[in-house]
Amino acid sequence: MNNIPHLLTSFLGKPFLLKCASNSSQIRHFCNKSPRVILEKSVNKVTLMGRVGIDPQLRGSESKPCVIFTLATNTNYKYESGEIQQKTDWHKVTVFKPYLRDIVLDNLKKGSRVYVDGRILYGEFTDSNGKLHSSTSIVANEIIFLGAKRNETEIADEDIAATT
Repeated sequence: MNNIPHLLTSFLGKPFLLKCASNSSQIRHFCNKSPRVILEKSVNKVTLMGRVGIDPQLRGSESKPCVIFTLATNTNYKYESGEIQQKTDWHKVTVFKPYLRDIVLDNLKKGSRVYVDGRILYGEFTDSNGKLHSSTSIVANEIIFLGAKRNETEIADEDIAATT
């Protein structure tokens, strides 16, 4: 069995690896030497734009620090009656990249408007009472600062514009 990975190009033009498989029932196409497992390209991408709900907080351990904050995104509905309804969804955003983590911690504030590009991370944790909980977080790859916290005049002007 050949243990040397082979580099191929996917239909997107990005490289991916083929590795030898120990199980002969695994996928064989793209390989003429021995059975191979294809490390398929997959997509886990999230794009959000909204307002920061809490000032960023440093969390994690000294060896694996991260910064977390919440982000509010809004969906507006207009009913046939003309009534406008707004629903807010809250997202937990986690930043692991050292340079991005430091910029976010030093500059991002509650109320700031940001664009976040990242991926969804599902996990579990045990609380202090021994109860298991599920968690969902957006792991940020890129954060673009779009604006500072709004003042009351801007909020009032935006509310008037939304109702007309």
